[in-house]
Amino acid sequence: MTEMAEMAPMVNVVLVKGGRTKISYPAELLHDDGTRIAVRAPWAGDGVRDFGFVRFEPGDVFTEYYWRDRWYSVKEVRDGQGTLKGWYCDIARPATLAGTDLVVEDLDLDLWRSADGTDVRRLDEDEFAESGLAEQDPEAAAAAMTALDELEVVATVDGGLESLLA
Repeated sequence: MTEMAEMAPMVNVVLVKGGRTKISYPAELLHDDGTRIAVRAPWAGDGVRDFGFVRFEPGDVFTEYYWRDRWYSVKEVRDGQGTLKGWYCDIARPATLAGTDLVVEDLDLDLWRSADGTDVRRLDEDEFAESGLAEQDPEAAAAAMTALDELEVVATVDGGLESLLA
């Protein structure tokens, strides 16, 4: 009789945008210390998503870090061979874990940092402006902009985003 390897617990990452589920996918729960949750999942998108500065594609692996007290998530992106592509950061309301559902509300702002740190860019500021969040929930909009500003500073210093993940 052989013993089965203990399976890592799974969660279902639920990305909500504009009040609707944008995408939902299973992920391996790596760590939950009550404040920060870390999960790992393969690229959950359909096919290839080419941003021009990075491509997310089948075989890529995302190690994702979510906080219950911060307005962002940080996703370390590696290709199928384990080579680091960079970090994709979503500005979002603090994450909640309800049962096995890890729910994150995306607020349209994003930040990218390349593996070598030479490319740090803010993304989707136009979508954020068009979302109407500043009018509907000024406090959330201000928290989102503050989070983006803070992440951009962290991404440009030595140690970069890795310092948040240690």
